[in-house]
Amino acid sequence: MRKQDNRYIWILLVICILSLIIFLGNALFNTKGEPREAIVAVSMLKYGNWILPINNGVDIAYKPPFFHWCIAFFSLFQGYVSEFTSRLPSTLALIAMTLVGFKFYEKRSTPQIALIACLVAITSFEVHRAGTNCRVDMLLSALMVISLYQLYKWGEKGLRGVPVVAILCMSAAFLTKGPVGIVLPCLVTAVFLLISGYRFVKLLYAFALVALASCVIPACWYVAAYMQGGDTFMQLVYEENVLRFLGKMSYSSHENPAYYNVITVLSGYLPYTLLVVMSLFVLKYKKPEGTLKSWWNRLVDYIKSMDDTRLFSLLSIVIIFIFYCIPKSKRSVYLLPIYPFIAYFLAEYIIYLAKKHSRIIRSFGYTLSGIYIALLALFVAVRAGIVPETIFSGKHAAENIAQMRALETAGIGITDIIIILLPVIAALLFWKSRKSDSIRQVYSMLGIVIAVFMSLDGFFQPIVLNTKSDKPVAMKLNSIVGDGTVYSYRPQSAAGDPMRSFTINFYMNDRVVPFEAAMPKSGYMLSGNDDIEAFKETYPDYSVTEVVDFKHKSCDDKKMLHLYRIYDTSRNKR
Repeated sequence: MRKQDNRYIWILLVICILSLIIFLGNALFNTKGEPREAIVAVSMLKYGNWILPINNGVDIAYKPPFFHWCIAFFSLFQGYVSEFTSRLPSTLALIAMTLVGFKFYEKRSTPQIALIACLVAITSFEVHRAGTNCRVDMLLSALMVISLYQLYKWGEKGLRGVPVVAILCMSAAFLTKGPVGIVLPCLVTAVFLLISGYRFVKLLYAFALVALASCVIPACWYVAAYMQGGDTFMQLVYEENVLRFLGKMSYSSHENPAYYNVITVLSGYLPYTLLVVMSLFVLKYKKPEGTLKSWWNRLVDYIKSMDDTRLFSLLSIVIIFIFYCIPKSKRSVYLLPIYPFIAYFLAEYIIYLAKKHSRIIRSFGYTLSGIYIALLALFVAVRAGIVPETIFSGKHAAENIAQMRALETAGIGITDIIIILLPVIAALLFWKSRKSDSIRQVYSMLGIVIAVFMSLDGFFQPIVLNTKSDKPVAMKLNSIVGDGTVYSYRPQSAAGDPMRSFTINFYMNDRVVPFEAAMPKSGYMLSGNDDIEAFKETYPDYSVTEVVDFKHKSCDDKKMLHLYRIYDTSRNKR
């Protein structure tokens, strides 16, 4: 058994490396979210302040620094922050969560269920995207999930000893995004143990001590940060951790209704949501009998009959989901901690389908193969020039045409051809396994999903997404201004939050400063669309001359970028 277990975890590790790491730096930053986090690490390395660094000229980071520390640490080895090193903490966090999750479920169920659960989780759309992005959410989720596993094991030991790993993970989670990194793991595990028969007073005392111990390391940073940032820092902490939960922030932040969370989980678990939908047509249904009370009693009895692992997984899903339904601010990535636990139940369901309704597994595999082959045929048509640019219209036409041209003209080598054909090879292997045992069919089906993600990450997505990046604008700005500062004029957004040129600032090594913060006598200023007219009205003493119309829509705020030369004429009059 031990030899077989080692083989499973090594297979899982290799799959994680191939599907998550090797293509990590292929795509340029093409949204404002990634460079907004990466620029904090840039400023840490550039100015040497690892406690409360200032970036974009005036900003302190909205989140605690553990994620940015990780980026800066990995970047030290090459001397600069890159797309690869910026995304590496998220990827390594996902791999760690996956391997720890495998060992957790392998010990408490079967190696097959544990392996399939892990593969389903890392190949779900939301988890894969978060695990290859430079955002704090994957690191936070991994630390929380590992904490949950460790606290569960602590409960198995009768709460004896000190859960050191859980405390360290929750401390790091606190330093990644605030106290939620401690609250949720403690809450979920305490509820589970309460249902399992532990006395409330004992649980309250034990988890209060664990929570306090988890706050020690973060408290050191908060004290040091307050000594630098003072009341401004404390106001930011209050807004991000209290007002955000209460929906009373000074600016609008991802406000969505409760049903939004349901939609995001369903879409986030693609392509497996499609598998579940397909399976609904082959299941046998019974006519509902009894009263609403009897249904409730049967549900309660079913939950009580669950083994501890399944009950703990279910509670993790339900409590975390409900928790994130409370605040007005909702994003799909907030629910990442429930994905590994959903994957456990999905793994059980997939094995059930493979044994009882194998045609659904085959149909799902053929459907995925067909979708990718259709995509490949479209790509061949684009390369052949068959697809006319006139099919695009509307406000996104120019962007879509640029992406199609990029696909049409991209150079293709032998490695690219192999990457493109990976899903086709996987589909052939799946077809060959159609008469094999049920578990092998499942692995072959998962192989198609893995191959599709590798093909998209390794070839298609970077070509398409790089057309949106502001990096070419930053490179042109560098050639114009040299080592000098570029000022940015971005009026406050309708949501009330200040806009910054995050992507350009990253690629210019943190040399873009908001105009209002500097009020320079002269210099180069970056602005978007017709914002320069508002600038002229607000600052009539400045003369403005356009230098370059970049004819590029910024990936930060979707505005067309212009570079101006400005000069304060009032200073000559004084």
